[in-house]
Amino acid sequence: MMVNKTSDVEVKIGDRFPLTVRRLGVNGHGIGYYKHKVCFVPGALPGEIVVAEVTRIHPRFLEAKIHRLRKQSKYRVTPRDSYANVAGGFELENLAYPQQLAFKRQVVLDSLEKFKPYGYRNYEVRKTIAAPEEYHYRNKAQFQVRMINGHVAAGLYKPNSHDLVDMQECAVQMPRTMKVVRTVVQLIEDLQIPVYDEEHNSGIIKTIVVRESWTSGEIQLTFITNTPKLIHKRPLLAAIKDQLPAVVSVMQNVNPGDTPLVWGEQMIHLAGKETITESLMGLDFELSARSFLQLNPEQTEVLYEQAAQALELDKGDTLIDAYAGIGTIGLSLAPRVKEVRGMEIIPEAVENANDNARLNGITNAHYDLGKAEEVMPKWLADGLTFDALVVDPPRTGLDEELIQQILRVKPRKFAYVSCGMASLARNLRRLTSVYHVDYIQPIDMMPQTARCEAVVKLSRRH
Repeated sequence: MMVNKTSDVEVKIGDRFPLTVRRLGVNGHGIGYYKHKVCFVPGALPGEIVVAEVTRIHPRFLEAKIHRLRKQSKYRVTPRDSYANVAGGFELENLAYPQQLAFKRQVVLDSLEKFKPYGYRNYEVRKTIAAPEEYHYRNKAQFQVRMINGHVAAGLYKPNSHDLVDMQECAVQMPRTMKVVRTVVQLIEDLQIPVYDEEHNSGIIKTIVVRESWTSGEIQLTFITNTPKLIHKRPLLAAIKDQLPAVVSVMQNVNPGDTPLVWGEQMIHLAGKETITESLMGLDFELSARSFLQLNPEQTEVLYEQAAQALELDKGDTLIDAYAGIGTIGLSLAPRVKEVRGMEIIPEAVENANDNARLNGITNAHYDLGKAEEVMPKWLADGLTFDALVVDPPRTGLDEELIQQILRVKPRKFAYVSCGMASLARNLRRLTSVYHVDYIQPIDMMPQTARCEAVVKLSRRH
């Protein structure tokens, strides 16, 4: 039995105590204090009094679950998904939507308060822009596949575990993605294709990824496998063609062994086309299986338009699109500028970006392979000068070398699109030595989750 001792509190797993929930943490968990010790309770809302049951003990904090709800928040709603606080990705589904929006703005404020970039108390942090749809917006399902009680299961893990939750339905997914997932799970079971067993590093199918185009309705299905060999491939593909006519692209990605990475390097084209087509901002984009695209296509247009407004572009500008993905931001802004140059580290994405430029007849945009912090100096050495910069980095934020280059080059117009508020606030500590933060606009890309995006308008200090 694990017991945690401090000067005034002794706690063991399974202990229960009343807890008043003070606020939500960055991951959407309720936070209270038990004898001055922080306690995180998933599913608990501010103002609620719960009987908390300790599930994990850490040196500086506790984790607990709701054993009983004594006093309920007036903003608590009934989740549509039964596993709302069991699997990750539904952290706020029991919170009324206006309060979700307020929480996401508060995450920005809390991150600024923690890292304290220059002048942060005077930043204009705008109200969160709501998503047009609170449910059925997710264009991609990436579900682990395992055996549970002798049956093939597909879904998401419980937090901090490899304990799979088999998801028969999912209210935040586009409905047809779930139909494909459940049909494919049944086919895998009927054909007795071995699924991955972590304990023995055996079996074949690890993960299934389904992506649906919001505009064309095309669906791409990718099997991520432990081995290149996919037994019963022919009857599997025949059944997919027969039962799932919307699936126009079937791919295989080989990712052998027990690894935390979902994707491997080897791609195999199994059937149909190699890409599907999505339309955003009046442009068509070809998506390969590994291409990054925002999970909420309708709200993505709002995000990009906010980036455009923050940049205040004009026809004479040269725009650099760092962390470019398949070119969605840069290409959507290309008609407003003289030239777009972008870079990305995934080869297929760079290929997609340049193909997408050609597909849309855009002749003033070009994408190169490589890290932003390595490609940009080469361009500058070749004599490129640029006026505007848009960055959309991963959750970890901007690379330190890239920050140094930005501070050296000092582009006049600068928009920072962020999906990680902590890394954004940390990066702003460095950037505000040269830039003024005009405003931060939070945008809700993923309702029912604790995830938040923001667009920051930065202007060069004079």
